[in-house]
Amino acid sequence: MDKPKIAVIGAGASGLMAAAFIKNADVTVYDGNGFAGKKLAITGGGRCNLTNLCGVPEFLAHVVRSPKFLYSSLSAFTPKDTMSFFENLGVRLKVEDEGRVFPVSDKAADIVNALYDLCVSRGVCFEWRPVLGIEAENGRVTGIVLSDGTHQFDRVIIASGGAVHRSLGSNGDGYRFAEALGIKVNEPFPSLFPLGVCEKTEREQISALAGISLHDVSLNLLYGESKKPLYSGRGEMMFTHTGITGPLALCASAHIVWGKTYRVRLNFLPDMKKDGLDAYLSDMFQKNGARNVQSLIKEFCPSALASLILRRAGARSDMKCCEASREMRVRAANELTGFELEVSGKSSFDSAMITRGGVDVSEVSPKTMESKRVAGLYFCGEVLDVDAYTGGYNLQIAFSTGRAAGISAGGAE
Repeated sequence: MDKPKIAVIGAGASGLMAAAFIKNADVTVYDGNGFAGKKLAITGGGRCNLTNLCGVPEFLAHVVRSPKFLYSSLSAFTPKDTMSFFENLGVRLKVEDEGRVFPVSDKAADIVNALYDLCVSRGVCFEWRPVLGIEAENGRVTGIVLSDGTHQFDRVIIASGGAVHRSLGSNGDGYRFAEALGIKVNEPFPSLFPLGVCEKTEREQISALAGISLHDVSLNLLYGESKKPLYSGRGEMMFTHTGITGPLALCASAHIVWGKTYRVRLNFLPDMKKDGLDAYLSDMFQKNGARNVQSLIKEFCPSALASLILRRAGARSDMKCCEASREMRVRAANELTGFELEVSGKSSFDSAMITRGGVDVSEVSPKTMESKRVAGLYFCGEVLDVDAYTGGYNLQIAFSTGRAAGISAGGAE
């Protein structure tokens, strides 16, 4: 009996993983980039934060949309399984802050090469040309459309990625293929992107802080008059010429709706309560009357940030502690613990790390990744409407869902 023919669309993280786990089939991976793992090779600044070493419940707490959908595939292939998988392929790994996992070499190419070589060793064929469409009849996939016509396949796995970094091949084709077959696709938006400051004067102030990194800050993302944050986090951030970036800002962006305006509240002293800080500053100001106020505030944050905080608090740059009013001191304490910026949800797909939106997970079996509408059609990776915070979570999603799709399409555990 002839082996089933399976096409995998996309030679990225999820597509390579899917192809590697297909058994007892003739597998061909199609990609218009000309080589495998083009986007994967630049992730994590070229270092490849491939997963996050944590348990399934903690992992799912970092998934912004559709965490329940991931439970089956993630439980079957956990972050520990991912680490063992790559280490068995000869890639040495290391765990850094907050559970982030990288190759010891700090080279994403090691992950790409390991997956590609595994696929080749298992007889997977690669064709470096784009797929133009998918054919289906009577609720079952029948083939794919290439530039030279329709080619018959028994099963098709769509692992074509999202819509970010279009220059790397993520052009949203997977959404188009799904919609053409009557499958619901939620509108794609950028996610995990730097936050831009809206107001011109604030943007000019922030520009002077460009390049300043802070390693322990708390951030609350607020919308409208609500006092309940849409996102709260603590960790690293960096000022840019137009706003803020770093893990905290990127995670906050996952909750931002395109085009809307939000407030970011930063606490540069997250372990110190505002009342305690005010009392401490009062004591320090009294004991150091002849000292310049800015030199005292510099004990809490970098000089340029201290200068901006004092300007926002109404202090002169040459003000002495003995000249400072209680009102100014309270405002300085408020700025240190509640520094607010108005930020925008406007971003481009090329400035984002991942796509929010995609194939609605209600259309897909969570265990097998097979379409509920078209038999023999599978989805995995970023083409699905599943996304998570930065820190290795999104690549793990690609690996877990890709593996599930490959095993199911191949018909074997």
